Amino acid sequence: MAAKAISVTLGEMASHAERHLASGRYASMSEVMRAGLRALDREEAVLDELVRVRVAEALADPRPPMPLDKAFAKVRASIAKA
Repeated sequence: MAAKAISVTLGEMASHAERHLASGRYASMSEVMRAGLRALDREEAVLDELVRVRVAEALADPRPPMPLDKAFAKVRASIAKA
């Protein structure tokens, strides 16, 4: 795949990116951005796996389902206690 130049506006995050570049760990801003995208990919993979596990746990739960209005009432009661 050929490299494609893009323009990115980092706003307040620009100082973070510059700091990473200035650390000497990265040779270019492109390397900083690629590292950030790899970190984002890892974070999303972890979150996707967490959701898969939680859904599997919920589906395997042997307890009978709770009516939606009762579930919301329990949540509201819990929030009111906090």
